[in-house]
Amino acid sequence: MTTDILSNPVRVDVAGEFEILQRDGVVGKKGAFAPGWVDQLREDMMTAFWEAIQRPGGAVGRGPRRWYVELHPQALSGFTELVSHPWITAMAEKVLGPDYQIVEIGFDTPFQGASNQPWHRDFPSPVDTYEGRRITSLAFNLTGVDVTPDMGPFEVAPGTQWDDGRGWNHEMFPDRSVWPRFEERATRKYPQRGDISCRSALTMHRGTAHPSPIARPVLVIGVDAPGAGHAALHDMMVTKEFYAGLPASVREHLTCRVVDELVPITQKHDIEGLVMGSDR
Repeated sequence: MTTDILSNPVRVDVAGEFEILQRDGVVGKKGAFAPGWVDQLREDMMTAFWEAIQRPGGAVGRGPRRWYVELHPQALSGFTELVSHPWITAMAEKVLGPDYQIVEIGFDTPFQGASNQPWHRDFPSPVDTYEGRRITSLAFNLTGVDVTPDMGPFEVAPGTQWDDGRGWNHEMFPDRSVWPRFEERATRKYPQRGDISCRSALTMHRGTAHPSPIARPVLVIGVDAPGAGHAALHDMMVTKEFYAGLPASVREHLTCRVVDELVPITQKHDIEGLVMGSDR
C-alpha cells in the first residue's frame, strides 16, 4: 500500500459491504483514494474523451450531451493502483470468486445540457441472478469530480437487481408505467473525489439532468465472474511491454488482447435505448 496514492489504510474485511450489496445492489467506500490521485485520473479521462469524440465509434451517445468511452488500460496512468486497490479486489473476490475477470475499463461523461436518462439496467439479467439471486457481474465507479446536485447525479433504485426484466424492452428498459416503483426507491448519489462504489449493473439506475457547466466524468471498471460473458462486448488491449510490467496479481484477472501496437477501440456495446434520453 502506497500512502501517496491511498488517503488512508483500507479495511479489506468486506462482509458488511457484501450484505449491503446483496440487499441494495450498490455499496460504497468513502475516501479510498487521495483527491490528488483522482485529479490525474480525471485528466486522463478527459484527454481520452477529446481523442475519442473525433473518431467513429470512439464515444458512444448515452443521451443528449452524454457519452461513454471505453479505454485501454494504458490510457490511465494509475491503472495498476486502481485495479489493485484492496477494497476493489476484496469485493470482486467476495462476490464473483477468486477467478474474477476485469473485462471493461471506460467512463461516462455528462456535459451541461444532459437530460434525465430512462430507468434502465446495463444488460439483460441472467437466470443465475433472477432465479438464483447470484450476482455474476460488477461495476466499480470512481468519480472524477466532487459531485453536486447540479452535476446530474447518478440515481439508483435499491433492491432492483433481482427484478426479472424479461418482459422489458431489450430486457433492459421497463415501460414507463412501472417507473413510479423505481422513483419511490430512488436515491441520488453525491460521491466525492476518492470515493468508490460497487454495484450490480442490473440495479435500476439512470443519470439525471446536468445543468452545471462542469463535466462529470465517472470511471467504470467492469468485472465478471467466469462464464458471465461480457468480455465479448469489449475489446481491451495492452502492449506486450505494458503487460509484462504488470504485477502477476493484475495479469491473472485481466481479460484483454496482448498486442504489438494499440489500436483505438470501436465500441461494441451500444445501449440503443439511451440515445434519446428522457423527459422525466
